[in-house]
Amino acid sequence: MTDVRIETDSLGEIEVPSSVYYGAQTERARRNFPVSGQTFPHRFIAAHALIKREAARVNKSLGIVPDDIADAIVRAADEVISGDLAGNFPLDIFQTGSGTSTNMNVNEVISNRAIEILGGTMGSKSPVHPNDHVNAGQSSNDTIPTSIHVAAYGAVVEDLEPALEQLAVSLEKKAEAFDHVVKIGRTHLQDAVPVRLGQEFSGYAQQIRNGIARLQAAEPRLAELALGGTAVGTGLNAPPGFSAKVIEGMAETTGHPFVQAPNLFEALAAKDAALEMSGALKTIASSLAKIANDIRWLGSGPRCGIGEIALPSLQPGSSIMPGKVNPVIPEMALMVSAQVAGNDATLGIAAMSGSFELNVMMPVIAFNLLQSIEILANGSRLMAERCVDGLEANEERCKELVEGSLAMCTSLAPKIGYDQAASIAKEAFRTGKTVRQIAVEREVLPADELERVLDPRGQTEGGIQG
Repeated sequence: MTDVRIETDSLGEIEVPSSVYYGAQTERARRNFPVSGQTFPHRFIAAHALIKREAARVNKSLGIVPDDIADAIVRAADEVISGDLAGNFPLDIFQTGSGTSTNMNVNEVISNRAIEILGGTMGSKSPVHPNDHVNAGQSSNDTIPTSIHVAAYGAVVEDLEPALEQLAVSLEKKAEAFDHVVKIGRTHLQDAVPVRLGQEFSGYAQQIRNGIARLQAAEPRLAELALGGTAVGTGLNAPPGFSAKVIEGMAETTGHPFVQAPNLFEALAAKDAALEMSGALKTIASSLAKIANDIRWLGSGPRCGIGEIALPSLQPGSSIMPGKVNPVIPEMALMVSAQVAGNDATLGIAAMSGSFELNVMMPVIAFNLLQSIEILANGSRLMAERCVDGLEANEERCKELVEGSLAMCTSLAPKIGYDQAASIAKEAFRTGKTVRQIAVEREVLPADELERVLDPRGQTEGGIQG
């Protein structure tokens, strides 16, 4: 039987495993919410511990928490931030909507570890109390939304933006390398006029650049923190100047421009900033899906598809078809994009669920927002490293498809008229000949002019003039 200790809360006594640092309220929540097995990611727990650390420092300076207790809280919080106490945060995302259970989880872990540091008995709440000391000047209602913003801001700036920058650079390099390769364009899944492969990739790169700009446009609202609102936005039980100093310490520690939200009632009751950022993430996911889809289609084959590019061969693609290799990285990116879109839908519903002074779906907002950032960052980095960087152009295939395309007649229309150009296209389709062959047979233009008009490269540079 697992060794236990007895801890107490306002509901009475409860057995807690002796090997853990969390206490009574965490244990009750652990038993109450065996829903999904999905827990808060470390980045969120670390953000919450950062609040506790900076709060302890400020409470020490204000004389609210004794020096030795504050110092022990700081040390324990640092251990949480570093991941040394991982395994002590077992609570399911699907819990109380304010996240109170997780706030108390962090409070109890820090309290018990601080007690241990000071030589006391874990579970005794002495000399360090999870509410009176670790949570002093705070509420779940302002710390949980603060942690959402701090964790998400850090994840965007430190993880996602660098990954997107890497992908954009990879795409830009391919745009330059493929600029000389003329291929057929496609609209409505039908042949269109020629385009350079590099031009296609320049469009992909711009999509990612635009995505970075969208993140940066949403960041200022995410940098606004709810800390100081305590229970309903009025700041009850928070000493004057407390929250401003805590936020200043968090900004200094992280290097991020965190500030107190201009209206704490909005910051507690609404989750618009998180939803705004999720919208930017969904747009980036849409861009990633477009790029991944195009790349896998352009590389389809290798003999019976489009086959204009070759993707890196990473792993066998079939358990039954020997030699088959699939576009696994683009497929991964498509699934990432689908998950991010689904997360955004959940976030949209959750953001609507604020009632009066508090949103009561904050844990699921935190989970979905942080997951979207994480998988977009990982997916984008892998797209760059394991797909885009290794792409090669099949120049002969590109030339073959351009020359055989009926859309080549488009450049003839200004010279010989739309109807005659359409007639050439129809005859080429009926006979299996190329547009060039039919045009030569009909002698629609002098040979040198026809050669110039039907030059594929010239058609990618604004058309034929004169």
